[in-house]
Amino acid sequence: MVDQNKRTRDQALNAALEAIYFGFRGVTAKPDERLATLTLSRVHHRIMYFIARHPGCSINELLGIMSITKQYLHAPLRRLTEDGYVRVEPDPTDRRVKRLGLTKKGATLEEELSGEQRRHFQHVFKTAGPAAEAGWRKVMALLAQPDE
Repeated sequence: MVDQNKRTRDQALNAALEAIYFGFRGVTAKPDERLATLTLSRVHHRIMYFIARHPGCSINELLGIMSITKQYLHAPLRRLTEDGYVRVEPDPTDRRVKRLGLTKKGATLEEELSGEQRRHFQHVFKTAGPAAEAGWRKVMALLAQPDE
């Protein structure tokens, strides 16, 4: 009996893992297609997304916001800067600190990509209803916390 209950629970948990995988793929598919036309990837979009929401943040602040390492950020940020999507400027009070912002080109692309995702969420939440949206937000918040 215990083995059957464990198998049933494992199947339910596997279904949850598959749901998050396929759900994430559904949210990222169209932006990924657009990024591919520019030879950019999801990490480039993620960087632009967080810079758009934290304009003027320093590189170190962005590392903290995204919970990533300098090594992970370095090459994609350099690419975004070289391609004219992100501007890097010295802080006016401490020139060792570099402040980040999106250029007009970067803001346009970020809005295109994230706007597509927001529209997708808007449709899904409208279809699922407020209680389902609230439940989803609660589950996602709990998933974002470290295991205890």
